Amino acid sequence: MSLVSALSTADAAFVAVESEAESLLPAARRGEFDAALALRHAGPRRVKLRYEVVGDLSQPVVFVAGGISARRHVTANSADPSRGWWDTQVGTDRAIDPTARCIVSFDWIGADGALDAPIDPADQADAIVALLDHLRIRRLHAFVGSSYGAMVGLQLAAKHPSRVQRLVAISGVHRAHPYSSAWRALQRRAVQLGALQCDGVDGLVLARQLALLSYRTPEEFEERFGAAQVVDGRVHVPAEDYLDHAGQSYAARTPVSAFLRLSESIDLQDVAPETIVTPVTLVAIEQDRLVPLADAYALAQRLRGETRLRVLRSRYGHDAFLKEHEAIAAILDEALATEVAA
Repeated sequence: MSLVSALSTADAAFVAVESEAESLLPAARRGEFDAALALRHAGPRRVKLRYEVVGDLSQPVVFVAGGISARRHVTANSADPSRGWWDTQVGTDRAIDPTARCIVSFDWIGADGALDAPIDPADQADAIVALLDHLRIRRLHAFVGSSYGAMVGLQLAAKHPSRVQRLVAISGVHRAHPYSSAWRALQRRAVQLGALQCDGVDGLVLARQLALLSYRTPEEFEERFGAAQVVDGRVHVPAEDYLDHAGQSYAARTPVSAFLRLSESIDLQDVAPETIVTPVTLVAIEQDRLVPLADAYALAQRLRGETRLRVLRSRYGHDAFLKEHEAIAAILDEALATEVAA
């Protein structure tokens, strides 16, 4: 056999294996449509809602939402075989299994940078209801939200209680803590200073780097990074390389206006826990620097429906929902299996 023939055969075998692997991915579909929303701070607007559905809509439906940088692509599927942002929890034989449940997700309104107006988390809840109506989903089996997604989930339960049977809120509560809002205000100011120098992208890179320091913990940096060194006559801190890479990657995929408006949106969070009667599982991280444990306890005490509070310890702080795979999976298994009165 010639070398060319051997290579061709190997390539064909690789393609066959790749095709077989993709065929094992859960069935999915993507779509988009225009919706009319009455934004709380900006009035009537038409927005484009982009969604992804993984699994069969005849199964119990779970809506999954993450932080402001999370998009509709939650897990690898037949519509998009690339890794999703929460493949560790969503997928076959995982906590949220598309063979047993249908997973719905969407891009946050404002994520494409086209909506340059104040966006309240309550507006995102209204957008979710518009999507449920579009898909003819009367009621969600569950809403699972992390970070900003948890805030929006609480808004959904408060404003549209008939549309969600249970809520799992991870690292997100009923209000934005003033300390956390100050962190974000500085991040937005970094973007604005960059724009004044006609360099909004570098401003966004710096803002993301500042954000990462609030997501993670000193304990993690102590383990990962060493002491400063003198390189070419300047002091270099090892963590800089990590921050540079993360900031550049984020800026490459995020419109500046999207970051600004969604960052502001977190600070607009304001929901009265007493208005929520939906059963809620709260997950708090003891080391979370953005969502203090005291706020999670206060929320748990004020909710009016059945409430469970699970507290984890993690060196990953606010990002624990992305890193503590086994602990989060165990909580999701418990929360989604719990029987809820119709």
